[in-house]
Amino acid sequence: MHSAKEKISNMASAAKEHVNISKAKVEEKAEKVTARSKEGKHMAEENRKAKEAEAKMTLHEEKAQHAAEKFQGKHSDLLHGHHQPAAAGTHGHHQHRPAAGTHGHHQPAVGTTAPGTTVPSSNPVGGHAHGLHHHHKHV
Repeated sequence: MHSAKEKISNMASAAKEHVNISKAKVEEKAEKVTARSKEGKHMAEENRKAKEAEAKMTLHEEKAQHAAEKFQGKHSDLLHGHHQPAAAGTHGHHQHRPAAGTHGHHQPAVGTTAPGTTVPSSNPVGGHAHGLHHHHKHV
């Protein structure tokens, strides 16, 4: 479901990009017609290139947003600490249970950070590095 929504959103964003690029080309032609010098025509071309680059940047930003929404939709239970142990017969796959009182948020070791500061992470939003599986004993 999330993949289909992401795909449709990406297609809509690509269509918007195409429209914006087409508008930039039309505007460039209009500016070139009214330009009286080579510099004016050159500026019209530069404006078009800038608008095309902006449209492409917007497309990539929107695609990244769609991917993040898909990730959040798939992993919202993990991000909010609603973990349950795996049922018997699931071949060793399990989910983590949050520590009491943490609501699924990991607490830094005492004295490792100043109050009110955060520690940057290279991992996806609240997750482990891709491909790494940490196994903890549950008591």
